[in-house]
Amino acid sequence: MGWLVACDADGQAPPGAIAGPAQSPAANDIQSESKVRWSRALRQPAKKLSAYRRRGRLSAMSIRVGIVGVSGFGGGEAMRLVASHPSFELIYAAGEGSAGSRLVDRFPGVPAKLAELVIEKWDPVTLPRLDVLFASLPTGASAEALAHVAEDVKIVDIGGDHRYVEGWTYGLADVWPAQIEGQIRIANPGCFPAATLNALAPLLVNKLIDPGNIVIDVKTGISGAGRGGADSKFGYAESNENLLPYGLLNHVHMPEIAKTIERLSGGSAAGLVFTPHLVPMTRGVLATIYCRGRATTVQCLDAARRFYTGRAFVRVTDKPPQTKWATGSNLAFVSYAADPERNLVIAMGVVDNLGKGAAGQAVQNANLICGLPETAGLDGAPVWP
Repeated sequence: MGWLVACDADGQAPPGAIAGPAQSPAANDIQSESKVRWSRALRQPAKKLSAYRRRGRLSAMSIRVGIVGVSGFGGGEAMRLVASHPSFELIYAAGEGSAGSRLVDRFPGVPAKLAELVIEKWDPVTLPRLDVLFASLPTGASAEALAHVAEDVKIVDIGGDHRYVEGWTYGLADVWPAQIEGQIRIANPGCFPAATLNALAPLLVNKLIDPGNIVIDVKTGISGAGRGGADSKFGYAESNENLLPYGLLNHVHMPEIAKTIERLSGGSAAGLVFTPHLVPMTRGVLATIYCRGRATTVQCLDAARRFYTGRAFVRVTDKPPQTKWATGSNLAFVSYAADPERNLVIAMGVVDNLGKGAAGQAVQNANLICGLPETAGLDGAPVWP
């Protein structure tokens, strides 16, 4: 049994624009179309059925998955999601310092079926037969290595080396799902762009704000620094009861935020200001974004609800979102407050930095490129409290 979905990324305007047809069909329409095409595929001769499978439009129930960087926070979260995914089978895990350990040695709570899987030394030229590879490596560590992975292995790079790089598709999954379907190289957005861009997209597409005058203030949990390579400023004693701004003026996520603002709006993001702050919590990102525009609060909320019609993971709320709402999930929460007399629009976005900000969106992107339902393996409720 499997799913077969139509991939039509050509000629589509950004989803949710006020003018033009809706870009996100209802879930029941997607499933209905999938069943029809699956039925047709089953009637094809074996040779033609194999052709469907090679093009990535037909997915078997067992998709062979590998994770490199599995012992880090992002890779570990990817492992947790893959372990319970209905169509993914984790058959390869790789790391550096953790090589030679069993998964159960690093993650005592890992499901029994994965407990004895041994973490291997990462070597892109000696991979087993894989369908999908998740790469969760520090920025600067994946570009050269992933170039050696065979082209028939689909890759989702959770790290930062391939965002807006030629040959890779930027995987902002809730905004451009149709452009991701069927691709083989996906650059997962960073955690700050995930929170920020999901909140800004409806306003930019519908020309409700000035793209050249945006100030982004972001608060993030400590796990965003990653498990390896962190220095002492991220330790408990340094972080507890402390608030720390960092990456002033030149944070690594600035380029992808600016390029996406320009892509969504058609204008310049030359005036962009972005300042992240480290707060003493484990998970979560809250972006508060100050924009110039004459829209009302109701107009902003209505634009976002139209934009995300039929999208499973973005929740538009009347009240300001909180980081705990998203903990342990692939959800993104967005909200708005506006004062047209002051030419002011405040957009707010919340994600779990390890969920929508990393592994959750990576699995969502993998679902899209494998022709699976977007929600596969991701429909669990957030952890509360």
